[in-house]
Amino acid sequence: MAIINGKNIKEFVGRVVKNSSDKTIAVEVENVKVHPLYNKRYVSKKKYQAHDENNSAQIGNIVKIRESKPISKQKRWILVDIIQKPNT
Repeated sequence: MAIINGKNIKEFVGRVVKNSSDKTIAVEVENVKVHPLYNKRYVSKKKYQAHDENNSAQIGNIVKIRESKPISKQKRWILVDIIQKPNT
């Protein structure tokens, strides 16, 4: 969560899995959860469509995305920062 102008805004860190669309990237965010009965940890994944104004993110980059107003039908997130580039 980030506090911007007194509002709580969601921020996630994830991996870019698709960047073929113009100014749009698909970011996969992983969360570790615990099963309520068996107490076993498991990973849940969710994809978010994010706006990338400069087409700067590449597949495999670790990026930070932030919640924003709706940009299109599926895009409600914007790219804030590229944290890490792949080792290639």
